[in-house]
Amino acid sequence: MNTTTKSHADNNIVWHSYSVTKEQRGQQKQQQPCVLWFTGLSGAGKSTVAGALEHKLLALGYHTYLLDGDNVRHGLCKDLGFSDQDRRENIRRIGEVATLMADSGLIVLSAFISPHREERQLVRDLLPQGEFIEVFVDTPLAECEKRDPKGLYKKARAGEIKQFTGIDAEYQPPLQPEIRLAADSHNINELVEQCINALRSRRIIA
Repeated sequence: MNTTTKSHADNNIVWHSYSVTKEQRGQQKQQQPCVLWFTGLSGAGKSTVAGALEHKLLALGYHTYLLDGDNVRHGLCKDLGFSDQDRRENIRRIGEVATLMADSGLIVLSAFISPHREERQLVRDLLPQGEFIEVFVDTPLAECEKRDPKGLYKKARAGEIKQFTGIDAEYQPPLQPEIRLAADSHNINELVEQCINALRSRRIIA
């Protein structure tokens, strides 16, 4: 598509506002919509904690959806590889989807390594103040390597995987996460309870 055609198309795209609001959708569900963004090294326990938290929230009667890093690459992001550009696009797409889901009134749980602060900030900037809750699953690299549920660290150490986060690619931990979980020193029930308490203190749930 040439520049002129693209510009013409952009000029014909407008945002439509509707009478049913995010606030009304949230009130119907008796919750405050938000995005819980779980970040941490591979093997840190992001998906495990997010899944257990979603199960707890469901049991309490809340409306949620869990976006998992591996799952979205089977569909929404199956055309992307693992170059820096593709990883950035992966996070951008997930951020847009998570924002739409929050607009529907849901509590969205998103579990991705998302190693760069800039990319996580891009998602934060998509949401109103207070609706992006960064959850740092703070598990030391040595513990993640010990767990290595997918055998990825072993492959990375052997040189079979290049630019693997934590080995030959940088992970930038959050500087001021809303929730920090020391996953190597607490069991799963304790980590979930920490998240529940944080959500209650922010009035996301009652």
